[in-house]
Amino acid sequence: MIDADKATIKKLKKKLKVQEKKNAEIRDHMAAERTIFANERTLMAYLRTAMTISVGGYVAIKLSDDLYLDIIGIILIPLGLILAIYSFLRYRTKQKLIEGHHQDYCPTSHEHEKAHNDHHGLSKNGQASHT
Repeated sequence: MIDADKATIKKLKKKLKVQEKKNAEIRDHMAAERTIFANERTLMAYLRTAMTISVGGYVAIKLSDDLYLDIIGIILIPLGLILAIYSFLRYRTKQKLIEGHHQDYCPTSHEHEKAHNDHHGLSKNGQASHT
């Protein structure tokens, strides 16, 4: 092989490594975004379930004349409310954990650092911007 070809191949390999590094950072960033959305979807699922349980209890009380359905309704309404409270607490705990990992993230390329800072409202020196 000619030295010029070797130099060209070496340059291409170096560019490829840089691009692979950028791609890995983008995949990491997108994975973090997917995690945030998954946490929100989980909250919505919990809230739908909590609402269904509470409404089911309310309907059992309003549409029945039987004592056992009234008792079931009286149990289901607070159970749904407890589940709703639990879901918010769980969501907030997971969200803080996700945000902690997001803050610990250290981008290695300039483009990714800019995107990370823009996403979190940070200036170039890492301080929060007040616009």
